[in-house]
Amino acid sequence: MRTDDTGGPGHDLRHHGDAEVRDDGAALTDLAVNVRADTPPVWLREEIARSLSSLAAYPDGRAARAAVAARHGLPVERVLLTAGAAEAFVLLARALKVRRPVVVHPQFTEPEAALRDAGHSVDRVLLREEDGFRLDPAAVPEDADLVVIGNPTNPTSVLHPAGVVTQLAHPGRVLVVDEAFMDAVPGEREALAGRTDVPGLVVLRSLTKTWGLAGLRIGYVLAPSEIIAELERAQPLWPVSTPALAAAEACVTSRALAEAGHAAHRIAADRAHLLAGLAEFASRGVRVVQPAEGPFVLVGMAGAAAVRRRLRDLGYAVRRGDTFPGLGAEWVRVAVRDRGTANGFLKALSAALR
Repeated sequence: MRTDDTGGPGHDLRHHGDAEVRDDGAALTDLAVNVRADTPPVWLREEIARSLSSLAAYPDGRAARAAVAARHGLPVERVLLTAGAAEAFVLLARALKVRRPVVVHPQFTEPEAALRDAGHSVDRVLLREEDGFRLDPAAVPEDADLVVIGNPTNPTSVLHPAGVVTQLAHPGRVLVVDEAFMDAVPGEREALAGRTDVPGLVVLRSLTKTWGLAGLRIGYVLAPSEIIAELERAQPLWPVSTPALAAAEACVTSRALAEAGHAAHRIAADRAHLLAGLAEFASRGVRVVQPAEGPFVLVGMAGAAAVRRRLRDLGYAVRRGDTFPGLGAEWVRVAVRDRGTANGFLKALSAALR
């Protein structure tokens, strides 16, 4: 684990998995994007459709905000709804007056991109493969007044213990924990959402991954009320559409939470099947970051860029890894899918490895 303060991004921070399946990739089996397959469910589509009769009125987010607050046992003053978790990173970068932001990598690159776009110089703490890409809080500079970390982390699929993550918090520092994939973890163990005892804690959640709402854009921020107020001042008027508000309210009901919990257990079983299949390629130089806890796995191999191209020719899109700081060209990220899809991918991977 080391700190990188070279001053330049050095990676395409704005490359995301959806780029792998645009245009000529639209017909490929998508293992590049981490949105859960076969979503949104019918009941959620119907709930969103019912909201369309209200499009003539300006969006009113009070009910959805209260529902999210209740879901986490928080007052509404500690909740802000956003147009996806990505908007929250932009708001944080623009609204907070910080001197030394640090991003723990490899992780989702949008937080650093947003900070740089807002004029901040960003330091990186790079987690290492030999350490299992696990966090050592002592590696974060003591004078960092904003620290960003994902949990479980995209793309490594590492789930950091909550007790380790909270060691990053101290008075005078804002600690941003991206929990966009936490609802894909059975029991949401290690979650910090809803905690009010951690100083400066900001938790981001996304509803787009589990519920298949990437095109609708809905997420939220949980934070101390004074931070929420700062972010809200930086937010444009009516930032979340009426259909997205309807989705937010629907996705935090007891029925939805139960369904998400069942999906998390199914993802864990499907991930175990994928990992067992990938283990068969160890003798051919394939390695996987484990234990994996997210709805994706990080896979390393020599010549990964060529393997990725051959996989495309065989009908499968995986996410390149070299755009993540701390990773190189030997990495790809593979989304967890059902066993039939995984078996087809594993067969294609066997042909693509040379």
